[in-house]
Amino acid sequence: MIDDAMHHEIDLILTKEVSRFARNTVDTLSFTRKLKEAGVGVLFTIDNIDSRDTDGEFRLTLMASLAQEESHKTSMRVKWGQKRRMEQGVVFGRDLLGYRVKNGELFMNEEEVPVIKAIFHKYTNEGKGTHVISRELIEEGMKPMRVKSWTNTTILKILRNEKYVGDLCQKKTYTPDYLTHKKKYNKGEEDMVYIENHHPAIISRDLWNRTQDELKRRSPPKEQKTKHSNRYWCSGKIICGICGMKFVNRSRKMKGGRYKAWRCYGYTKNGKQRVNSDGEVTGCDSHSVNDKVLCECMRFCIEKLQEEQADLKQEILREIGELQKADSQSSKTDRIQKEIDNLNEKKSKVIDLMIEGVISKDDLKKQTGLYDESIERLQKQLFETECGGRLKNRQIDDMSEYISALNDIMALRADNEILYKELLDSIVVYPDNVLIVWIKAIPAGFRLKYKTCGCLDEYKVEIVEAELVRKEGITQAEER
Repeated sequence: MIDDAMHHEIDLILTKEVSRFARNTVDTLSFTRKLKEAGVGVLFTIDNIDSRDTDGEFRLTLMASLAQEESHKTSMRVKWGQKRRMEQGVVFGRDLLGYRVKNGELFMNEEEVPVIKAIFHKYTNEGKGTHVISRELIEEGMKPMRVKSWTNTTILKILRNEKYVGDLCQKKTYTPDYLTHKKKYNKGEEDMVYIENHHPAIISRDLWNRTQDELKRRSPPKEQKTKHSNRYWCSGKIICGICGMKFVNRSRKMKGGRYKAWRCYGYTKNGKQRVNSDGEVTGCDSHSVNDKVLCECMRFCIEKLQEEQADLKQEILREIGELQKADSQSSKTDRIQKEIDNLNEKKSKVIDLMIEGVISKDDLKKQTGLYDESIERLQKQLFETECGGRLKNRQIDDMSEYISALNDIMALRADNEILYKELLDSIVVYPDNVLIVWIKAIPAGFRLKYKTCGCLDEYKVEIVEAELVRKEGITQAEER
């Protein structure tokens, strides 16, 4: 709505009351000021406040402050009530593997109990790792009921969930800011609610205690965990061109030591591609990619982008020129509006002829019906033409922003991982050492596509193709 208003597609915004517009005083004032500068007013119907009035901002500040304080009080009352109910044993949450939640109570799901018991037994009694357990569950045909797939993270969550021993721990997360509603893990900021022997257990207390001791024994030292838990510049942005899963970081051995590489999660979880007992295809045949190769690809892409700056600018300016040279929207709308005015004038003349007795009422009805059909068709054309004009203006604005973004990129060094993280949209890894690097661009929907080839375990990288395209996944409305 704000975007439409800033493009002069909205003249006035009607809002029921201030609390429906924003519960944050700062947001309310900043957006109403921004809209007022663009010539767009905000009318709060119940509070009878118009942001265009001279005293509108003063009254709006008072009402916005009251709305914010009311939101704060409501948040405190809800949190207090929830904690009291938690202390009474009421369960807040969704169904989980092995249990169903109904009316604030946990009920055991007998069909899923064997899976939970098997996971704890494999980990604690047989000494197997989480990756091995997830693979064995898939091979044994134990399909996940509450999760998308068996992963080491899923297994660890199950092993650490106190509900399986019959206990209940709540307030594991909390909401520090009632305005943003973002949750954070509770690491002592608020008191948790822990109730022992709250519901029927799936595993024994002895097995639970031994499992927790084994988890502590196998977990890496805190210093090592902190060191390796930081996100890399390309984390979550490398996609396998074969199976579509994300690549994960793996270190590999080579002459002279170890080096950082990336491997498809489908391979690390299930090995090479094969068909399991249920006829499902698991695993992946993709190869690993050296981290330095990815850095080299990004460096080449940015340097290529810098070299092609002038050509890209010319291409964008040429497209802007074509958009501007296309049939003038204003002349089109003027022509259509003129036709509508002529038809309305003819309707008036026909009515005069009927009054003077020159034509009958039936003739009048027939003729005005034809005029009304033509006017309706022209009004539809007028609306579509105006919408097309607004879209073209937005495209021109987007192109202009892209040129500005190019200038900013040119001022940065190409060997900067912080820059890589900001500019990289995604990297798709295909067989035969081919990568497609999608570079972010400012205009909505546009991406720079670079096709590279070379040895993925060495540093020989060559740019073989570069083009400005629309990235897959945009909506049809954006495409139009």
